[in-house]
Amino acid sequence: MNSSNLVLDVQEIYGGYIKDLDILQGASMKVHAGELVTIVGPNGAGKSTLAKAIFGLVTPHTGQILFNGQNIVGLKPDRIVQLGMGYVPQIANVFRSLTIDENLDMGAFIGLEQNLRARKGEMYDRFPALVPKRNQSAGTLSGGERQQLAMAKALMLNPTLLVLDEPSAALSPIMVTNVFEQIQQIRAEGTAIILVEQNARQALKMSDRGYVLESGRDRFEGRGEDLLNDPKVGELYLGVTSH
Repeated sequence: MNSSNLVLDVQEIYGGYIKDLDILQGASMKVHAGELVTIVGPNGAGKSTLAKAIFGLVTPHTGQILFNGQNIVGLKPDRIVQLGMGYVPQIANVFRSLTIDENLDMGAFIGLEQNLRARKGEMYDRFPALVPKRNQSAGTLSGGERQQLAMAKALMLNPTLLVLDEPSAALSPIMVTNVFEQIQQIRAEGTAIILVEQNARQALKMSDRGYVLESGRDRFEGRGEDLLNDPKVGELYLGVTSH
């Protein structure tokens, strides 16, 4: 791919939550404009830690993370949002005491005063299940509805890159399908997406490219379909009982 449309370039990052105990041990990855890139791997491989490092919640002590050409290592998450990145964590991804409408307001915390109502309207069009509950507190929503709200909140500022950490976790099969359909639609509209996902087969099937992490480092990288069909990847990471 042409390097001129490179949105994210993670270069050999090392780091973690405790000094001298690196979960990430040289992880690297690239995301181009409009790409859907999935990160898979066994539990403890560092998938969520990599997502947090990209969004500034974990600060690597070695390596670079270039977002649209700017090294964002050491920047706070609110600054990274201003640069055009959205992030949906696996847990605590909505303000439970606030209404759906207020959550969307919070998603536009750095501006959008002129277009706030219109942008919220676009989010309700995208996630119609939220419309009748827009004045309910987010804590009353089902898991699937909460995940939709979290995605809508992250999309309020129209990011160029959206990082999703385990969006299908603990959801019913119907809601998993719904969330994955939404992810494909967001990508089709031009937003690049990093998808950290345990549902490896389904995620890789719809991805442009994927990375397999092991022990904090990218072990395999390739087109989603190629990784699915790679016998080594299948034997080591997908397993005969994977979804």
